[in-house]
Amino acid sequence: MNLLSSTYIFSFFTLLSRILGYLRDILIAIFLGASIFADAFFVAFRLPNTFRRLFAEGTFNAAFIPSYVSIKDNNKDEGKKFADDVFNFLVLILLFIIILVEIFAPFLVYLIAPGFVEDTQKFNLAVEFTRITFPFLLFVSLSSFFSGVLNSNNKFAAAASAPIILNIIMILSLLSSYFLGLSFAKQLSYSVTFAGILQLLFLIFFTKKFYNPSLYFKIKLSNKVKFFFRKLLPSIFSSGVTQINILVGTIIASFEASAVSYLYYADRIYQINLALAGIAVGTVSLPVLSKAFNEKDNLKIFNIQNKSIELSLLLSIPASLGLILASEEIVSALFGYGSFNEENVKMTASALKYFGYGVPAFALIKIFSNFFFARNDTKTPFYISFFIVLLNIFLSISFFKEFGFIIIPIATSISTWIGVFIYLIILKRKKILLLENYLLKNILKIILNTVFMLTALIFALDLYADNLDYYYKYKAVYLMLIVCFVASIYLILCYLIGVLKKRNFKFND
Repeated sequence: MNLLSSTYIFSFFTLLSRILGYLRDILIAIFLGASIFADAFFVAFRLPNTFRRLFAEGTFNAAFIPSYVSIKDNNKDEGKKFADDVFNFLVLILLFIIILVEIFAPFLVYLIAPGFVEDTQKFNLAVEFTRITFPFLLFVSLSSFFSGVLNSNNKFAAAASAPIILNIIMILSLLSSYFLGLSFAKQLSYSVTFAGILQLLFLIFFTKKFYNPSLYFKIKLSNKVKFFFRKLLPSIFSSGVTQINILVGTIIASFEASAVSYLYYADRIYQINLALAGIAVGTVSLPVLSKAFNEKDNLKIFNIQNKSIELSLLLSIPASLGLILASEEIVSALFGYGSFNEENVKMTASALKYFGYGVPAFALIKIFSNFFFARNDTKTPFYISFFIVLLNIFLSISFFKEFGFIIIPIATSISTWIGVFIYLIILKRKKILLLENYLLKNILKIILNTVFMLTALIFALDLYADNLDYYYKYKAVYLMLIVCFVASIYLILCYLIGVLKKRNFKFND
């Protein structure tokens, strides 16, 4: 397997999904802006969408793939039985959770958006939308199961492209609501659940070649399945720490008007890079890392780990500095239309800037946790992630009155960077990670190339300042041209100095 090629395939479809997600969000910004309807929908969508990110973006795979690969490589029949047991238990648990949420939706909304209680209309809307969207959890979680099966067989395209369906359906929902005069937020809520059904059917079709589920709702679980589910909860928490921090941020931000929307739009932008630098690299490296660990090939293990870190930083460092430098231009070009006014742009850009400082850390957390997951160790990442979340909560609450919602991205970035350093200390002490000399040299090359890229970016932003103005009609076109220009310079430089060579990321299966 080639880490770079597989990451490219995964990243291509993920990026396509994110672009469509951007088109979806710009339509939401135009039609809903930062209104109470937008806030209510974002809160309702936050919980199932958080679960989507937790399950679909590597967390479920982190627990499932090491166990599944180990079992099926030894015995295919045992692998099938293990997968069936996991599938059936998932269905039962998820159905139970959805029923509970449908009954106790007001209580749930109160927990994730306590600030809404003071506004009865906003609170009731959030409850209504939550009940409509939450069944999405069932379909997206099962979709993640089938994605895990595909990824275990080094098939990444279908799993990476499945989220595209959600964005297409939501876009169609917004457009149809506009032409038919329907409620934007309500139709969006229905579209979420419908998209989940289509996404599941899509993945079932592509998984047939490798696995066909047997539905029997068996409660009695084997020791292997029990071991998997014992790993699942801590892996969800640890691998999804960034998403949990965002959920925490939503809860705290609900006490400030429009803050939930500002954080949502900022989150949508930086998540594009996180999907490439953290999720894509982590997803494609985990199966081959798990196999190398089962084979006890230490040389291969250390090589995969070093290359995963290198590729993650190659993608995240330039993105981080780009977001910091051009946050306002990016937000304006992407969302500065219709109901999304200049004040909304400035507030969202402030959040994006501080999230930008944490982008490399968000990506590295994904990579480092995999080093433990491949060894079936979910406790260590759990403890580190638990500390990160507690620190984030402490910082956010302590300084919220003084700084307002902007403390949330600041606290998220600070706590995650501290988590990265804790990971490095533990990895070194346990001798799980051996940093090669070439890695340190390549990181310096990446930083140097980033400096050249930033120089080009500053020049382009200054040259086309008038074309990026809030009131300029085609500002998004100029932003895309600038991004393509500076990204091309960076990638060409990386290739010329030997950092971005396909053969350097080749691993024998």
